[in-house]
Amino acid sequence: MIGRGDDSPDTDNERVELWVRPYTATNGRTTPSTALDLMSQVKATGRGAISEQWLGIEHSEALRLCRKPTSVAEVSAQLRQPVIAAKVLLSDLIQSGALIVRAPTADHEYANSPEVLEALIAGLKRL
Repeated sequence: MIGRGDDSPDTDNERVELWVRPYTATNGRTTPSTALDLMSQVKATGRGAISEQWLGIEHSEALRLCRKPTSVAEVSAQLRQPVIAAKVLLSDLIQSGALIVRAPTADHEYANSPEVLEALIAGLKRL
């Protein structure tokens, strides 16, 4: 597998993985044009157009990841980019009409629930 600094050929027919620095992926931009929460769900619309000067491998990959509703945090992890870079890329796609976003809803029945907090702590410990 080709990754950061690895120039070895792809001999095992593994997926070739390229990593792009966040500054390059976002063309130096550090502020998303759309307010996105880590838990916001983004989904491809199947339409929309984005200027070719902004469309890159990262935009295409983000759009592919969003075929089904996906959280901003998950897109960031899958792209192997910082959250702010993922937010900038997703904002571009939202503005172009290629993605729609749904903000997380506050579910008050789980607020301050000891069971939910214990499950959260247990999940974090497993990481």
